[in-house]
Amino acid sequence: MRELILIQVYGPDRPGLTANLCAAMASYDIAILDIGQSVIHESLSLGMLISIPPTAESAPVIKELLFTAHKLGVDIRFTPVDENDYSAWVEAEGKPRHIVTLLGRQVTAKQVAAISQLLAEHNLNIDVITRLTGRPPLGGAESRRLACVEFSVRGQPHDINGLRGAFLRLSGDLQVDIAFQEDSVFRRNRRLVAFDMDSTLIQTEVIDELAVEAGVGDQVKAITESAMRGEIDFKQSLRRRLRLLKGLDESRLQVVADRLPMTEGAERLIVNLKRFGYKIAIISGGFTYFGELLKKRLGIDYLYANRLAIEDGVVTGEVVGEIVDATRKAEFLKEIAMKENISLQQVIAVGDGANDLPMLNLAGLGIAFHAKPVVKKGARQSISTLGLDSILYLVGVRERDIVE
Repeated sequence: MRELILIQVYGPDRPGLTANLCAAMASYDIAILDIGQSVIHESLSLGMLISIPPTAESAPVIKELLFTAHKLGVDIRFTPVDENDYSAWVEAEGKPRHIVTLLGRQVTAKQVAAISQLLAEHNLNIDVITRLTGRPPLGGAESRRLACVEFSVRGQPHDINGLRGAFLRLSGDLQVDIAFQEDSVFRRNRRLVAFDMDSTLIQTEVIDELAVEAGVGDQVKAITESAMRGEIDFKQSLRRRLRLLKGLDESRLQVVADRLPMTEGAERLIVNLKRFGYKIAIISGGFTYFGELLKKRLGIDYLYANRLAIEDGVVTGEVVGEIVDATRKAEFLKEIAMKENISLQQVIAVGDGANDLPMLNLAGLGIAFHAKPVVKKGARQSISTLGLDSILYLVGVRERDIVE
């Protein structure tokens, strides 16, 4: 009769340890049904589920492994596994899988406890926990350093929207970012990232900066904030703000461009995305004048934005052509995906305003970045505590694969 045994090995890691253990079983025609290994601070934890055929017996196998483990200086434990239990475990393999990503400046026991408890409450079981960022130094650690842990979980949450809402509240309470995604083939095969520009790739709203140059900063800023909260139709708000800019000298555009601050992590993110073969787009309700500068600086592949109307060297208070609003943003995203011959599930979209929501929810991975509450609530994912480069970890990139 076939025997199933779970073998667990613990002890100091060293080269050849797994090879020696498997060599001890090799002459018994043993099948390895499952195997997993992790090393933390040079301490090994190895598990193997083996099947001993009817032609062999477990006693000599166990004896051989005990002798080998003693020579290697590791502890070993054996647990018989019932065939019915094994079959039930195999059937569970087909259950839906999700990835939970914890992002912060450091990972704490309190954070992991809260996330684990929430997953258990929603009928999800953690299979694997992986650290994506490098080992943090002790003493004098950089305050801007990122820390990321990824949980691979199995099961179907009974209320997925409720779980997302709970993660959003937990993120605020713990001052971290928590992403919850379906673990599908598309997650590992994203091809395009589309960014909003103002308050996303750059840390300010360009139209507010132009308004300062025109002496109407407070008036325009109030309209901008109301539009970002979704209180005013974007087209209406843009026309109102542009009218206040009428007569602004064209030379002031370059003055504003020279002082625009890039968002934390933006260049690190895009440099690495380009290395990995991603296409990059800016789809913005801002202005092409500033988008073209970013396109040249960052190697952006696509740019869609509003073109300021300028006559006789001054801003007219109008735009050339149709305004790029929420609907147009979503249309442009579809258009780029078609050009690139990819599924929208392979698209990442990032934005901060209410006019970004249709684009965010159209993409396979839509991220509300340092967004207003209404936008965070409407998007499936959000980042509120870290820079744009944290997006690399949402697609499963490890720190060792990232160039600075």
